[in-house]
Amino acid sequence: MQTTGLQYKLIRKTKDELFDEEFIHQYHLLLNIGTRDFQLLVIEPVASKVLLLEDFVLPSLTSNEELLLILDQLFDSHALLRAGFWKKIKVAFKNQKFVQVPQALYAEDSLADYLKFNANIDSANETFVASSNKRAQAVTVFAINKDLRNWLAKVYPNNAPVLTHQSAALIEGTMEYAKSRTDNPLYIYVDRFKLHIISCKGEQLIYYNQFAIKQFSDYIKYIMLVMKSLSMDQQTSQIVLWGYIGKNSPHYHEFYKYINNVAFGSQPAYLSFGYVFDEVQDHHFFDLYSIHLID
Repeated sequence: MQTTGLQYKLIRKTKDELFDEEFIHQYHLLLNIGTRDFQLLVIEPVASKVLLLEDFVLPSLTSNEELLLILDQLFDSHALLRAGFWKKIKVAFKNQKFVQVPQALYAEDSLADYLKFNANIDSANETFVASSNKRAQAVTVFAINKDLRNWLAKVYPNNAPVLTHQSAALIEGTMEYAKSRTDNPLYIYVDRFKLHIISCKGEQLIYYNQFAIKQFSDYIKYIMLVMKSLSMDQQTSQIVLWGYIGKNSPHYHEFYKYINNVAFGSQPAYLSFGYVFDEVQDHHFFDLYSIHLID
């Protein structure tokens, strides 16, 4: 790492005492790849038990080549990531090149055409992937760098990962969570430098979008815009909040100043957590957990 000047940092590691490297072939490995961070989750699928969570912050990257370089270094230095005999591997990508297509309108040979409505695509350097959103009866189509996809194929040549997108995972996770509620709150996921807003009613997805955040006032601006477009009242409508925001942080108190009914979302009921995960705030890592729902 020293020769490149690129350095990543492990900022959280939580491991259940039941985790056993001898049983990796029975576990699912979930990876969440962004341009500024990287997370991994290990799940024992029979009991849907979370055994290991790690969160890395990546350096300021300016190209796909640098991202590949830092991921290669991270995987080389990690005791588990290059293991190829996991029972299942799922990889989610965080980027803004995606679109949700209703299942009834989806055609497998039209991925690039769908993406052109929502993003500038580079067919020479990007590959296009489709991920099913069963709960929303939709398909998330997204673009990733060809070199990154080829690199993953080389890392796991005999165990092809399931590829999905952060937005697909968040939609699936939110719709699963919404099943337990009788009201229709606005769901918000605060990522690092991104804001995701979701609305669903019953088993129907009403709204999803993500917004780039440059300053804190952007959070309030986009939330208010979406609430207005959905005819929601900031004084009476409920907000469910997940993500990288502390319960005692200035950001949370600022939210509460403008929106009265803010409550933090819980850990997903479809996963079980040992006592060591009590140190992880319940509303953190919702997108990472939600990858488990993608087939």
